[in-house]
Amino acid sequence: MIREITLTDVTKRTRSMNPKKFLLWMFMVSIVMVFAALTSAYIVRQAEGNWLEYDLPSELWITTGIILLSSGTMQWALNSLRKGNYTNAKTGVMITFMLGVLFLIGQVKVWEILVANDVYFVGNPGGSFLYVLTGFHGLHLISGLIYLLIVEVQLMRHKITAEKPLAMELSTTYWHFLDGLWLYLFFFLLLNH
Repeated sequence: MIREITLTDVTKRTRSMNPKKFLLWMFMVSIVMVFAALTSAYIVRQAEGNWLEYDLPSELWITTGIILLSSGTMQWALNSLRKGNYTNAKTGVMITFMLGVLFLIGQVKVWEILVANDVYFVGNPGGSFLYVLTGFHGLHLISGLIYLLIVEVQLMRHKITAEKPLAMELSTTYWHFLDGLWLYLFFFLLLNH
């Protein structure tokens, strides 16, 4: 017997995205729009002249490596959860958290180097944009770190399991997004400083 597909069957399939995943994706799209606006303003303002020329601290390469590594540990944590290895999942989330904190400490160190080289937040827009872009990314990273702590507690309380992985999936998606956003900013700054 051949079953006829109705419009309601198609509609049910298209509305199958979890509302929390949808909200996360909408949040990430809004962040992309903000950073697109900031980097566009950077380019426009730079073209006007009176732009501070400076070398980016080499420590930015180190922080970039740290955040790339943290994306790997977060994916390892999610893969471990899916296999039912809760010990590795918890370990992966904590390593990711520590790498995220290390990234932020590295960014503060970069700011200290910039100040030592007379690149300030106030004064020339060349420096101001650098602080705004990296600082705004740092704020979003802090929100990711807070969420990682929540996920870690939920893992310990067995509220996140291989059968109920949604919170872990959301945190992994957001963490990878933050990683990708940083790579965009890093290469943008390398090409446009």
